Amino acid sequence: MKSLRLGTPFLLLLPAIVVLLATVALPLALSFYSSLTPFKLTRPETLWVFVGARNYVNAFTDPVFWAAFGRTVLLLTVALNLEMLLGLGLALLMERVTRGQRLLRTLMMFPMMFSPILVGFQFKFMFNDNVGLINNALQSLGITDAAIPWLINGTLAFIAIVTAEVWSSTPVFAILILAGLLAMPREPIEAAKVDGCTPWQSFRYVTWPFIMPFAYIAMTIRSLDVGRAYDIVKIMTDGGPARRTELIWTLVARTAYSDARMGAANAMAYASIALSIVFTVYFFRKLAAARTQIAAEW
Repeated sequence: MKSLRLGTPFLLLLPAIVVLLATVALPLALSFYSSLTPFKLTRPETLWVFVGARNYVNAFTDPVFWAAFGRTVLLLTVALNLEMLLGLGLALLMERVTRGQRLLRTLMMFPMMFSPILVGFQFKFMFNDNVGLINNALQSLGITDAAIPWLINGTLAFIAIVTAEVWSSTPVFAILILAGLLAMPREPIEAAKVDGCTPWQSFRYVTWPFIMPFAYIAMTIRSLDVGRAYDIVKIMTDGGPARRTELIWTLVARTAYSDARMGAANAMAYASIALSIVFTVYFFRKLAAARTQIAAEW
């Protein structure tokens, strides 16, 4: 009877386990194995040639890989900081709204409803040299005389990609920080006002420490999203011009499908996953420290 009791839950979970093994574990194992081979899509027999860590060594010694990784880190740093500042400002403004807050929260989440591919097409059209909304607006206002090559110049193309990322994902920070503000007790704020604290001091020493964990949760979620950014960059610039907006995952896709070097692409992918884990662990440690601080102070 005891063995039957232990076996029943396992049997009930068996279909889900089989599906997970077939759709997650098996592809991961196959892709990791192929990263240890010189597998090329045009030469299927190379899947059975074992070369060890050669693909990983090539990836970590390839300046193109590190350039793509550096741009990914730069995009992550710039986008996350801008999203956090804008999201914090929106959350603070939203908290003061007394009427129609639910409607405003729904409208604020509107950019999140678009798929990244649609956002990429939208901003590619807006930053178009000839018919784009941005250039037409700048020329109509007399700010510029000629069209600005947003998606042709490397620096300007990166700015356009950052703009698209910030527009589509700032609501993530705004919603989570607003949740922290609404959950925050009012007594400490009122006590700070009685003690003569300025609004900045109240925010810096009372409000911000409480909502900091919510900000770190948003940073953790968004760091994973930006770390695997592909759709928006693929649609807007395809890593160009001259690979000046090439990110890790656009490089992986180009290596896998354009160059047909699937083994090398999988090695780059696993290397980038390992580097992404480092950032995730960093944000989780910051989150744990913020929670500890709140537990001690509140």
